[in-house]
Amino acid sequence: MSPARPSLAVGRALVFWLALAVVAGLADLPSRLLQPPLPPVLVAALTLVILTVAWTSVWFREWLGALDVRALVLVHVTRFVAGLWFLVLYRRGALPYAFAVPGGIGDMLVALLAIPVVLATDARATRRRGLVAAWNALGLADILMVVAAAGRIGLADPASMAPLLQLPLVLLPTFLVPIIIATHVILFVRLARPS
Repeated sequence: MSPARPSLAVGRALVFWLALAVVAGLADLPSRLLQPPLPPVLVAALTLVILTVAWTSVWFREWLGALDVRALVLVHVTRFVAGLWFLVLYRRGALPYAFAVPGGIGDMLVALLAIPVVLATDARATRRRGLVAAWNALGLADILMVVAAAGRIGLADPASMAPLLQLPLVLLPTFLVPIIIATHVILFVRLARPS
């Protein structure tokens, strides 16, 4: 495959997946089918699918291996919007403090820190490799804590987490969060290789 073809294939797969998540959200399927404890299970399953494809598909693995590390980091800038929206929804009384405030602040912090990390390193993370690894560990810990909090609070009070199963937030567990977690794992694999 030529270098542009894998990027096109990945782009098409992401658009298709996003479209499925939007259609499911419009049909209100997640709020009817994903009762606690299923949302975190769905996140784990979708993350596992991404990582399985990343390890078993030769062209996808090669594409990921050649991808600029900074692109993997920049994906996380999207977390700023999610974090800010969590705080807005908490302020409106739509999400509980225990989820929205720590998750919102953590996501915004990780997103904001991604920018200096990208500026400090290069395509292969040969510069400031430790900084990239530290940011990656912080980002992974944050997103795992957010998923765990959503699961824990959702089990105790399913209605309090209902906005996460409706558009637009349903795109987090059905699309963005699995990508976020997978990119953290992929970054750790990339950083483990000699520069």
